[in-house]
Amino acid sequence: MKYLMLIYGNEQLWTGVDADRLAELIAEVDAFNAALRESGELVDSRGLVSRPRSVRVVEDAPVVTDGPYLEAKEHVGSYFVVDVDSERRALEIARSYPALRHGGGLGGGIEVWPLMEPGGSDL
Repeated sequence: MKYLMLIYGNEQLWTGVDADRLAELIAEVDAFNAALRESGELVDSRGLVSRPRSVRVVEDAPVVTDGPYLEAKEHVGSYFVVDVDSERRALEIARSYPALRHGGGLGGGIEVWPLMEPGGSDL
């Protein structure tokens, strides 16, 4: 089963990281991704550029606005997709994500979303 891991971060927390610590965190995440790639569990991993656009219907017409679409201190900054045998393994991977330890719980986290298989048979 495939799972989407949405990685949330607190922009103020991340902009306060000194350059050496940021380089260390990036290296840890790169090693984390390499290990998942080597095990065959990593399907894709990408950082997101800037902020998203939100498309909503207002008075029966689609309206595009700058994102994020909700007022929040945290936003999605990147994601990865894994293909694993169980939800237990997906959660194990999410718990081991290196950047979760940064900031002492002041912000950030990962949402783990099971992805629907083609044909929508998972409902």
